[in-house]
Amino acid sequence: MLTAPELHVANGSNLIATFHLAQKAPLILQRQSSSEETFAPSSPQGKDNHGVVEQLLFSCLQSGDDKSALLCTEQLAARFGVTDERIAGLTGMYEEAVAESQSGLEECLQRYDLALSENPVNLPILKRRIALLRSLSRPADAISSLIKLLDAVPTDAEAWCELADLYHSQGMSSQAAFCLEEALLIVPNSWNIHAFLGEILYSSACASETGDSSQLLEVSIHHFSRSIELCTDYLRGFYGLALATSLLGRNRRLKDHPYDQSSAQARGLTNRLLDELTLFARNRLDEIVTSRSSDHHAWKGNQGELIAAKELLRRLESSSL
Repeated sequence: MLTAPELHVANGSNLIATFHLAQKAPLILQRQSSSEETFAPSSPQGKDNHGVVEQLLFSCLQSGDDKSALLCTEQLAARFGVTDERIAGLTGMYEEAVAESQSGLEECLQRYDLALSENPVNLPILKRRIALLRSLSRPADAISSLIKLLDAVPTDAEAWCELADLYHSQGMSSQAAFCLEEALLIVPNSWNIHAFLGEILYSSACASETGDSSQLLEVSIHHFSRSIELCTDYLRGFYGLALATSLLGRNRRLKDHPYDQSSAQARGLTNRLLDELTLFARNRLDEIVTSRSSDHHAWKGNQGELIAAKELLRRLESSSL
């Protein structure tokens, strides 16, 4: 969350392209330096050029090319100034990446604290500090800092998602679900957030000992369904939908797991619709897996998710569900 641009590269899972881009760093930086003489920094072309340098910085950090990453930060600082908040955040990211020890990371944290003492609403530094606290295995401090950030900027959907992930990592599922619901108020059409909320509700249902697992599964199915409605080939959404509908269907068939008819009908989840959803999710998941497996060179998505989907299909096929 807090390092969205570099996560965009990783979550696209096109790591090969990331390394190729980093390998071209010297040539790209040389071209960018030359373009400074062609385009005014304030022109649209100049802004686009610096966007390329920023993306290159993330690629270099991911590939471990610290020398080129430093050149990227220097070029950006020369253009925007070292006091620019975003540049300060990018510089901090570089310093974290090259820190050789725990003490080095602690020094980065101290620099962030100093910067925030001078400007408490420096959002790039605030977010870098939170990311660093998490990497230092200090989730309680990261949660506290995120809450303060959201008190100041309650419309930051990215921060709500990060807080949800932190809560979820600490086993605080209800708090995590609340955070994702807040994020969806800001970005209601984010299919990945709907799926994340569905996953948390599914996990809560599996761990529930209070008898409300069916209701949690029904709500999770609602969010998985919304995620695939918004993105019709979203593997993670179909994976979650297949899991949740299969489990709810099994629970309903067991005599010692009666379900709340009124709750199910209120959400339209009759037994017939549930069976149809289960079949649809499994068939669509199988189509996506088959397509991406046969053309794995063209598809650069998350191979781990693809493997997990294959395993789920195998389990469902061998079961009586």
